[in-house]
This record gives sequence, C-alpha cells and structure tokens, in this order.
Amino acid sequence: MSRWIHAPCPKCSSSDAFSYKEDDEFGFCFSCQKSSPINPTYKPTEYHKENYSMHTLEEIKEYDTRGFKERGITKATAAHYGVKVSYAEDGTIASHFYPYTKDGVVVAYKERKLPKTFVIHGNFKDIQFFGQATVTGGKRIIICEGELDALAVAQAQYDKYQRYYPSVAIPSASATALILEQREWLRNFDEVVLMFDSDEAGQKATQQAAKIIGYDKVKVATLPEKDPCDVLIKQGSATLMSCIFDARSYSPSDVVKGEAVWEQFKLKQNTVSLAYPECLKTLNEKLYGMRLGEIVLFTSGTGSGKSTVIKEIVMEILDKTTDMVGMVSLEESVGDTAEKFIGMQLGKNLKTDNVTEEEQYTAFKTIFGDERLVLLDHQGSVSDESLIDKLEHLALMGCKYIILDHITIAVSEGAKGKTGNEAVDSFMSDLLKITKKHNIWLGVVSHLRKGEKPFEEGHMPSIDDIKGSGSIKQISFDIIAFCRNMIADSEALRNTIRLRVLKSRFTGRTGDCGNTSYDTNTGRLKQTSFVDFE
Repeated sequence: MSRWIHAPCPKCSSSDAFSYKEDDEFGFCFSCQKSSPINPTYKPTEYHKENYSMHTLEEIKEYDTRGFKERGITKATAAHYGVKVSYAEDGTIASHFYPYTKDGVVVAYKERKLPKTFVIHGNFKDIQFFGQATVTGGKRIIICEGELDALAVAQAQYDKYQRYYPSVAIPSASATALILEQREWLRNFDEVVLMFDSDEAGQKATQQAAKIIGYDKVKVATLPEKDPCDVLIKQGSATLMSCIFDARSYSPSDVVKGEAVWEQFKLKQNTVSLAYPECLKTLNEKLYGMRLGEIVLFTSGTGSGKSTVIKEIVMEILDKTTDMVGMVSLEESVGDTAEKFIGMQLGKNLKTDNVTEEEQYTAFKTIFGDERLVLLDHQGSVSDESLIDKLEHLALMGCKYIILDHITIAVSEGAKGKTGNEAVDSFMSDLLKITKKHNIWLGVVSHLRKGEKPFEEGHMPSIDDIKGSGSIKQISFDIIAFCRNMIADSEALRNTIRLRVLKSRFTGRTGDCGNTSYDTNTGRLKQTSFVDFE
C-alpha cells in the first residue's frame, strides 16, 4: 500500500496539485495536466491521512453502479457514464469512480473519496473528456467543470427528452489543456456550450476555453447557482435546460476607453524587441529586431537561402529566450528539417562529413530535447483552412514564435472555397487575427512573381515583385528581401546573400542592409562585407 503525496508543481504555480505515490519517479499535476520527475527536495504540503489500497482498473470495472439521490442523479445516468462506487463498512457510499477513456477504452479512474479527496487509478496523462466515450453525434455539446456537473446536465436532458445528448467534463477548472488536445474534435460540433462554475476559477477557465475552441463556436451558459449540480438540486431539470437554451455567444471585451487607453499606450512604449542573430545583425539597424504581435515577411528568389535564414533565426530564438517556436515547413518533411538543424548545430555537412550517430543525437537533444521547437508534420498536404487551425493550435500550445514556410503553397489549394487574390486576402486576414489574438511573432515566407530579370542571378526584388495579392504587403509589419547570384563566377559571390528591408512599420527605416554569407562546410551564415551584384 502506498501513500499519495501532494506537493507544489514544478511547472506551474499550484501549491499542492502535483501528486505522486511514495515510490514513484514521476508525478502528475492536476492543475496544468503535466507530468514531471519527482525532485527529492520537494516539501509535500499534504499526505493523505489514510493509506489507500490501489484498486486496479479491472477491479473497479466490476464495482457497483449506483444513483446519487442527494444529487438528483439516477442509476441509469450513472450507468450511461460508467460511474462506479465503493462502500464503507456501514454500507454507505465511500467513493465514486469516474472513468476516463482514450479512443473509447477506459485508461484511468478518478476516485472521489467522499466528501472531496481525489486519487487517480491508471494512466491519467493521456485522457479524453469525462463522458467523451458516450458521444456518438449531435450538433451541440456541453462542457462542464467536473464529473458530477456533466452527470447533472445529462440527467436534465434525460428528464426532458428521455435520451442523452453530448455532455462532457474536464477534471477541474485548471485542466483547459485537455480542451486544447480535443480542439479539433470539439470544432466538429456546430455549438459548444461552456457551463463552468460561476466562481472566479470557473470564469477564468471559460475565457481560456473560449479562446482555445474559437469564438465562432462557443456559447456560455449563465447559471443561477454556483454550478450545474446546484441548479439541478435546488431549481430542477427545467431550469438547468433553460440555462443551455439561453446560452449566449461568447464575445471578448473589445471596447477600450479612459485609463485603459493609457495602459495600452504604456504597453506599446515598453515593447520588447528580440535582436536578429549575429549573421543578420545589419537587419537590427533598420528593424530593431523582432516583436510579438507582428507579421514579418521574408521573400527572395528560388534557392536564395530563405530556409537557411529562417533556421538561423529559429536557433537564435531558442538560444536567447525560453519561448516555444513552431515551424510549418511545407516544402520539407520533419526529417529534412531535423537533419538541417542538427547539421547547423554541429557546424558540419551531414552528407559529406564523418559524423557519428552519438554526435548527431547530442546535437538533436540540444535543438529538440526540451521540446521548445515544435514541427508540423503536414505529410505532404494540408488544406488552407486546416492550416489556419493548426497554426492557431501551435499558438495555443504556447509557441510565441511561429514560422510559415511558405504562404504560396499554403494558399494554393484555395481558402474556404476561394481562389486567387481572394484566397490570399482571406488567409492573410486569418493570420493577422491569430497574431494579434495570441500575441505571437509570425514569420512568413513568400515567393516572387516572375520578373524581367531572373532573381536567381542576383536581382534584388522590390515590394511589387511579391507573389499574391496586395494584402500580403499591406498586412505584413516588416518585409525583408534578399537575393543571391547563383551563377556568379566565384564561389564566394555565389554564396553571398544581399539583404534589403522593403518595409518597416515599427521604425519606418528601409533600404539595403549588408550581406551575409553561406558557409557550405558548416551550413551556417556569417556576416560579410557589402557586395553589389548589379
């Protein structure tokens, strides 16, 4: 028999939500929903007062199902959700066991030892919503905060219609990470009704959940009591159903006046810029670096080094910040991207140099080991509309810097049935919304129109050479162009990239800003003296 220990979470601000058994190497936080290795210096804030026998999932499945009369929930409703109970010596219910599933299979039970002590049995790290396995269709789904609340909503539905409609729950108000994991599934419904507790934690969870799911899908129910259980007990099924029917579309506050305007001004004045890497340092003289909330466009001819420039920027972000970076490289597989980063980290050409697997893995751990660099596996095809969802998913995961390489492919399949400039306009509008909504830096790569002079011969693009509609250059905050003469006589010149700023909304400074040179031996860029190709 093992004791459950509550301790401060090493990954979030919770003082006691990190739980583990005495002999465990890893614990799990019920607040941020993340697992972490157990640090022997942790000072537990609470030991459970009793030792718990560890119920197996197979044993729990054989336990009784009972209704909860004091909650107004029938045995049939509890059975619909697979809820089990255990008994105290006097025959009263001692614990509820709420099943959590993955792909329809029960992988964990959350035990509520009455009145309100929680223990987990099974794997709680990879779960779906409580009740998700009961959902077989429907246009509307209700998400509650806690299992008993989902049961209360289901009971109210059955009392009115003699059938159950989709009603699920997150384990707690702080478990909104689960909503992010199930975002794609939720957005298949026409309407997602949030019915969280009316306390501060519940209202905060409502804001976070609405942001994750999308304002176009979310409605919020207003409760006359603290939670759905209290509504069912005190005011009955009809009132609880009215809360669902009367749910209103969620809209974040967007009216700013008075002192709030001053606060926004001060935030703008204190904007923090992250400098471009040393190999691109001349960009900082005109742009002052990169800033969250902005879209930066990179454009050049085919083979001029766009991907290498982008990867140098990514490595700088990983080195100089603790932020997550998301990369969507539509012309590269995940393996291709990983290979280039590993080579750049080692400063070697993996195709020609003798590099051991151990060396490669060490470099891999440096770039990818802390999981701050997230790659999208597009598997060769991604529709424009789904790509917007995936980009937003990266932002919701916590990526503060996101790269889209490149927009030309992204829009080629058409956006929401649109084609041509209309598709580009729609896509750029969506990118701007994501950038502002989540306060991220978005680097976008764009191709060029075919011009009179070949860009591959060192011709520097102008702002009008950018392929696509005018919205690309209008919505972008900064536009950085570069060129390389791929047929120059000398190898040094062929590997020299000339830089130019075509637009800078933050500083207004534009024009040529030096060169950077590609080292074929190391795969890295380095600053060089100015070269005029033309």
